[in-house]
Amino acid sequence: SNYAIMFIGWEGVGLCSYLLIGFWFKNTAYNNAAKKAFIMNRIGDLGFLLGLFLIYKTFGTINYKSVMVQAAGFTTGDVTITAIALLLFIGAMGKSAQLPLYTWLPDAMAGPTPVSALIHAATMVTAGIYMIARSSLLYVLSPIAMQTITIVGMLTAIVAAIIALTQTDIKKVLAYSTVSQLGYMFMGLGASAYSASFFHVMTHAFFKALLFLGAGSVIHAMSDEQDIRKMGGLKSKMPITYLTFLLGTLAISGIPPFSGFFSKDEILAHLFHHDLLMWSLAIIGSACTSFYMFRVFILTFWGEFRGTEKQASHLHESPWSMTIPLIILAVFSVAGGLINLPHFAGGNEFLAHWLAPLLPSAEPLGEVSFFSLEMGAPLVAAFVPPMLAIFIFSSKKLIPSEDGQIQGIQQLIYQKFYIDELYDLIIVKPVNFLSVFFGQVIDFLVIDLFVEGIGKIVQYASTEFRRIQTGNVGYYVFMMVVSIAIILFMGLKSWIL
Repeated sequence: SNYAIMFIGWEGVGLCSYLLIGFWFKNTAYNNAAKKAFIMNRIGDLGFLLGLFLIYKTFGTINYKSVMVQAAGFTTGDVTITAIALLLFIGAMGKSAQLPLYTWLPDAMAGPTPVSALIHAATMVTAGIYMIARSSLLYVLSPIAMQTITIVGMLTAIVAAIIALTQTDIKKVLAYSTVSQLGYMFMGLGASAYSASFFHVMTHAFFKALLFLGAGSVIHAMSDEQDIRKMGGLKSKMPITYLTFLLGTLAISGIPPFSGFFSKDEILAHLFHHDLLMWSLAIIGSACTSFYMFRVFILTFWGEFRGTEKQASHLHESPWSMTIPLIILAVFSVAGGLINLPHFAGGNEFLAHWLAPLLPSAEPLGEVSFFSLEMGAPLVAAFVPPMLAIFIFSSKKLIPSEDGQIQGIQQLIYQKFYIDELYDLIIVKPVNFLSVFFGQVIDFLVIDLFVEGIGKIVQYASTEFRRIQTGNVGYYVFMMVVSIAIILFMGLKSWIL
């Protein structure tokens, strides 16, 4: 009922993420990935906390209902409301892996695959979406914040989708896919399509958890191999995994009547009426999604096996403990769209009506025709790229190049636009330099020379004064006589003057 309780849960899932990413704690790379996720989320959490402090200072409460009631009295574009909205959005950017705080999520694939399915696809990363949706009345009062959310979501969706086009690690492809889909959800929020974004949160949880667990099933059969260039031909060996992974791929690609079609296309329909440029870019991202998902699917399950003989001898379908969850999630990936079926498709938008009391600022979707541009373009983006992927990777049987053979623009994309290297150059290395400078220079001058120097001076002086204490009584008598003589001399001198 209030932001404080949400923040406790917010930090709770963050802690779970940190601990589970570093599950194999003896692996240095996995530990580094866990620390990276922890630190980048703390950057976002700083913005979230500042937003909470400003909410309390402005409204005197952090209760959702009280804040929203008081916020209704503010004018549109109010500076304080805009500041609150942007600070909360910074928190959402960190938790939901949006530019520029998204690089922790692909590295989070170091954790066990079920962790990726549960936390890094369906729960933790959608917390930012939920927080902004619950704060919708604040955001509708800030056009600047809404536009910022839309732009950041669009950039994240496009950049992550392009990066996924060239990745060869099956879990990394799904990770960048998650980042991209989260970008679509934020674009929906920026267009006031709150119920549509929440709808996509639900359907995405179904098919992305299915895809991650399907990837885990493949990795299990491949003796921990994650490179899709070394897979292929798994269709006959893993029929259940193959079929369920296909259903998940169809759902995320937005092909009707699977769940992803209804949720993602509802966001696209809102964007069409909100901003044609954003809608056009979102269509491009959607086309990239269809292509890279079918690329992964074809290279993994179709064609001939490209692994080692040892791996081939161990290929088998996963046990029921792994395939039953795949089947259940596949059912929801197919039928999950029915929960918010739009009116033009014969539904009653159950989810939107159910969420209406919590999302009073949500804009309803107007009439949409199956034969309109806003419906036709997403369908083209859903159907044409898979055909292209089938032609390239099945008919032509092209395999992605080995790491050392990638050049040009493909190398730039494969290296994720060198964003990690850029962060290392402008943030990590300067911070390391400052830490070394303060450790070796400032620490030496202030601590070693000043603080410890005073102690050493006192120690030296005490050592020298200790020499006076010889223990000889005659020496003490002599010093007393000398001291008395000096005192008498000084007193006599002052009396004469």
